[in-house]
Amino acid sequence: MDSELKMPRHVAIILDGNGRWAKAQGKPRNYGHVQGAKTVETICEEAYKMGIQYLTVYAFSTENWNRPKDEVDALMKLLGTYLQNSIKTANKNRMCVRVIGDKSHLDKKLRERIATLEEATKDNDGLHFQIALNYGGRDEIVRAVKKLAKQVEDGTLAAENVNEAALNDSLDTAGIPDPDLLIRTCNEQRVSNFLLWQLAYTEFYFTPVPWPAFTREELIKAVEAYNHRDRRYGGLKEE
Repeated sequence: MDSELKMPRHVAIILDGNGRWAKAQGKPRNYGHVQGAKTVETICEEAYKMGIQYLTVYAFSTENWNRPKDEVDALMKLLGTYLQNSIKTANKNRMCVRVIGDKSHLDKKLRERIATLEEATKDNDGLHFQIALNYGGRDEIVRAVKKLAKQVEDGTLAAENVNEAALNDSLDTAGIPDPDLLIRTCNEQRVSNFLLWQLAYTEFYFTPVPWPAFTREELIKAVEAYNHRDRRYGGLKEE
């Protein structure tokens, strides 16, 4: 890897193509999700080695409940196992794990595992790893606005102080820098209701590689592409 590469501080990834990858292997969709979970572990480790400080993955969206029940059930079981096993992995790699999304709709056992994982890893000083679970960008913004409205109603926040900073602090990602780079696998080219507020100035990178086949080399390609972008946030580009 080119030592001159500037690392994005925060990389967000839409994990796409588990089912299609499995189908191409002649396997059921759930096999793709299992392999996809293994890829998450690999990329967390590789991202940290490369110098990336924050990694956020889109694991389960608010819309994913519309999938067939057996697939949703299998995904929830897989997520539960992954969260349980993550404590050992996270502590080995000094990874601080946080789950974003509307956790109130998850079952009690899953919520307990999330709370245990977050508590066990909160002081780790390695990679900050965010898992978006039952997450939707619009839903997140609505929930944040409701928090602010309640504060105004209670008299703890003046209406004139409702600004970008106040909204930012009410989001699930409060305290986390906005992503510098968004990667979406399997050639889909849309954000799919992911981090709508946070992606305002993010660079996008799309790859045909399905998530279970995504490797360190593919991550390096994405970072190389990021390094060729002009990051001026609305300023004038040089002619």
